[in-house]
Amino acid sequence: MNPGGSVKDRAALAIIEDAERRGVLKPGGTIVEGTAGNTGIGLTLVANARGYKCVIVMPETQSQEKIGFLRMIGADLRLVPAKPYRDPGNYVHVSRRLSEENGWVWANQFDNIANREGHRATTAPEIWQQMGGKVDAFTCACGTGGTLAGVALGLHDVAKRDGVAAPHIVLADPEGSGLYGWVKSNDLSVSGSSITEGIGQSRVTGNLEGAPIDDAERIPDPEALDIIYSLLGEEGLSVGGSSGINVASAIRTARKLGPGHRIVTILCDGGARYESKLFNPEFLRAKNLPIAPWLNK
Repeated sequence: MNPGGSVKDRAALAIIEDAERRGVLKPGGTIVEGTAGNTGIGLTLVANARGYKCVIVMPETQSQEKIGFLRMIGADLRLVPAKPYRDPGNYVHVSRRLSEENGWVWANQFDNIANREGHRATTAPEIWQQMGGKVDAFTCACGTGGTLAGVALGLHDVAKRDGVAAPHIVLADPEGSGLYGWVKSNDLSVSGSSITEGIGQSRVTGNLEGAPIDDAERIPDPEALDIIYSLLGEEGLSVGGSSGINVASAIRTARKLGPGHRIVTILCDGGARYESKLFNPEFLRAKNLPIAPWLNK
């Protein structure tokens, strides 16, 4: 169950439970985090349920749907200009400074390995059980790296326990991110750009360090958008941009491995959260990107 509507709900719960166990998050305390949106939604909902306050720092370029939803559920939302990680004004650094200045608990989703350990303990065993212990490959994109690293480590754990080969782990990456190059040639240099929110990275996060990653796929926006529209128009699944990247990578991985292999990925969140971008013909035309056939009239 993901009450906030995304895969980040598990990370949010794991981070808060870890802070409680360590004694740094006290009753009535405040949590602060820099996020592209979904982790902020998850943290705010868990905070609401447990009696905490939640301050969310987010780039002002994120979708209006996520901005509106965060305000609706009671987050103390601080929008900041979108800046690269090396800039002190980057949303992650702003959230860290707010934590230091106010004595708030910084969730630190990118480098706090409670993020990946939540997926290692829950998501990975669930995948293994639901697939009957037959998983040939797992692929997904990275923002914090928590989902990919946690699931990869967890699948390695259960494969070792059962005495079988560990699944092939493939990092899916949008253009404009350095992780594809990092996996392929230890080169984090960045080229291109993507409209996809919440994934892609120009550094190796704490959650990604030591993760067993075998390969990577770089997925351009047009390929991901075609997948998103196909999933909605043919399968009845409304998904967001990162899910398009993930499914495109799963298809590529399946073609490489050949018939008879079982590939798993994650549908991270729903398409309604990105209506103003992924399903906005004017926005897409301006960027020369594909438009859903039923909207391109």
